[in-house]
Amino acid sequence: MSTLIHPTAVVDPQAQLGVEVQIGPYNLIGPNVRIGDRTRIGPQVVIDGVTTIGADNKIVGQASIGAEPQDISYKGEPTQVMIGDGNMIREFVTINRGTLKGGALTRVGSDCLLMACSHIAHDCLIEDKVILANNVMLAGHVHIGTGANISGAVGAHHFVSVGAYAYVGGMTRIERDLPPFMIVEGRRSRVRNVNIIGLQRAGFPEQDVEHLRVAFRRIFRSSNPQVQTIAEMVSEPDVPDIVMKLIESLQRSEQGKKGRFREGLREEFALEGAARLAAEVRL
Repeated sequence: MSTLIHPTAVVDPQAQLGVEVQIGPYNLIGPNVRIGDRTRIGPQVVIDGVTTIGADNKIVGQASIGAEPQDISYKGEPTQVMIGDGNMIREFVTINRGTLKGGALTRVGSDCLLMACSHIAHDCLIEDKVILANNVMLAGHVHIGTGANISGAVGAHHFVSVGAYAYVGGMTRIERDLPPFMIVEGRRSRVRNVNIIGLQRAGFPEQDVEHLRVAFRRIFRSSNPQVQTIAEMVSEPDVPDIVMKLIESLQRSEQGKKGRFREGLREEFALEGAARLAAEVRL
């Protein structure tokens, strides 16, 4: 099947479309947009800016991708959005381009489900197989790890990180980094348990799940200070790899400003943004 463009769609002649791409009614596709093979785009979608979308994505309709960031420091620089393969992007999803100070790139991985009205702000990094439920609101510079599942109406403070395969309960307020593999819930987010169902669905061996159960009880249910418990665990021989990943996440959070590790990387992000912009200008 050849590429299909509805007659009411406005596609800039400079936009690059792969094979078997479908562009629905009343779309607006800008000049610096690249869309990969077999991607299907429903009605009334706006894709603008320097935006690259991979193959086999489905954008249901009424989405806005690559729009200017909602950041007063933005001065029209050709910052980017990059989206991987095989994503489902539902109605009224918004994904804003990056800012120069934040690395100049907003990135979404592959095989993600972005449900209706979810918002991904400038300079966010969304890894593979992430689920954002309806009305999830990610502020700028947020990092969501592989396989994380974020329930409806969650609000994430800028610069927070959510660990891989974490499950965040509905209407949770994320004001600091969340560890991987855990269930987190609450207006002030609190670790409740191990995300056993999510880990099993992702194919983690039962031994890893059991190691995390033990680590959860020691770290989050002990009367001892968390820093002390972690120091004791690190000093023990043969700490399981999956437990070390949990510990390292918690240690990074403690290094960050108000529990947000990425907030301490502002200077690095600014350098990355300048380098990416310089490379884009040379091209």
